[in-house]
Amino acid sequence: MRYAHEVGKVREAEHALMARLPAGTLMQRAAAGLAAVCARLLPAVYGARVVLLVGGGDNGGDALYAGARLARRGARVVAVRAGSKVHEAGLAALRAAGGRLLDGADGAGAVRDADLIIDGLTGIGGTGGLREPHARLAALASAATGFVVACDVPSGVDASTGRVEGAAVHADVTVTFGTYKPGLLIDPGAEHCGVVELVDIGLGDDLPDPDVVAARPADVQPPEPGAESDKYRRGVVGVLAGGDAFTGAAVLCAGGAVRGGAGMVRFASVAHPVELVRRRWPEAVTTVLAPGTPGDKALEQIGRVQAWVVGPGLGTGAAAESLVTAVLATELPVLVDADGLTIVARRRALLRRPAPTVLTPHAGELARLLGAGRDAVEARRLEHVRRAAHELGATVLLKGSTTLVAEQDRPVRVNPTGTPRLATAGTGDVLSGLIGALLAGGMSALDAAAGGAYLHGLAGRLASAGPDGREAPITPQDVVEALPAAFRTLA
Repeated sequence: MRYAHEVGKVREAEHALMARLPAGTLMQRAAAGLAAVCARLLPAVYGARVVLLVGGGDNGGDALYAGARLARRGARVVAVRAGSKVHEAGLAALRAAGGRLLDGADGAGAVRDADLIIDGLTGIGGTGGLREPHARLAALASAATGFVVACDVPSGVDASTGRVEGAAVHADVTVTFGTYKPGLLIDPGAEHCGVVELVDIGLGDDLPDPDVVAARPADVQPPEPGAESDKYRRGVVGVLAGGDAFTGAAVLCAGGAVRGGAGMVRFASVAHPVELVRRRWPEAVTTVLAPGTPGDKALEQIGRVQAWVVGPGLGTGAAAESLVTAVLATELPVLVDADGLTIVARRRALLRRPAPTVLTPHAGELARLLGAGRDAVEARRLEHVRRAAHELGATVLLKGSTTLVAEQDRPVRVNPTGTPRLATAGTGDVLSGLIGALLAGGMSALDAAAGGAYLHGLAGRLASAGPDGREAPITPQDVVEALPAAFRTLA
């Protein structure tokens, strides 16, 4: 796992470590790591034009000391000061190495012509939008042709949340110190970071439990069949999806469950979607529900399962509400998606249940569940997914450019896989079926949701990637067919 800590915890760990070390040691460690990354980016350090954008805080000091190291290797280093303050010891080190200082008003040409720009305008404590002249310098750096390297966090990005309010630096590489910060992993902040490089400065023993974690391939461990496995031991997932109006959701959700490794998929709906599922997925065991069948009677007809998926394409009328109510009244793990979320938003009391519940909303659906505005959810994704997990007593997977999975009193999981090509109707139905299969196989709600998001995002990448590395448009069915290859990458 990649572990991320919010700013307050990072500050406490830094202070604890600094109390045991000679003054300035942490800054020198950070500067050495920053300079090493910058040197690797340049074709040659000697003669390279390097510009440092420096504010008055410690990140400005990191940038100045890193610039001094590059200057001693022959780089032509210029520091552009934003505002009246500057880290005096760092500036003295830069000047001693042959570097120069310019005021912000005189730095535009240097930024434009630079081979590499180090952003040290603000640090991890920066919140809110950048003010002038910082905003102007951030815009200049973002538009420049040289490499842009952010020091700890791109200026203008909230390190703890990923919020961006106004101007912010768009970096090619972000060199962060000691631990990842949530804002480097969560959009919109993550979009500004480029490649994130972690430099170890010795905080490990002083850091508490993380606030956010991001999986690596070894961390995703779906259930594996053993010698004694049969279809029941591997997990039976029940899928209640689709209707006469939305038949595609039925086929795609069932496909996600089939390709997700379920031992058996029991699919139930009205006649037309059942017929389509039979044709596309003959291995699914299907049940035709007469229109208006009460939910409890429907579950009796379907038979025994180990987890339920309910909602995709189901509709939001009385019959659908009866099915959602019946499923949530069971003592089995349940995933609720799409139309099911609309019903739950009307009747949040249905979520008061002892068994695991996974909700998979996009921002608009989460806004309805919480009575919030969609724009607010999009701007503060971490805050709202945590709030939802707390208020709803469920495992909440917030879909979007950065998929987040939250469970009360646990670090939020950030999904590192995916592609914008997944932003098409129907891919969420595939994800629901996949997570349902993992739940039925015995994974916890948090692991199933995070693991499903990882595999789903990876399948999207595999489906869209061409032999030349370029991406092409994909359909949800392409994602279904790529799931076995995604599973194989975990071996």
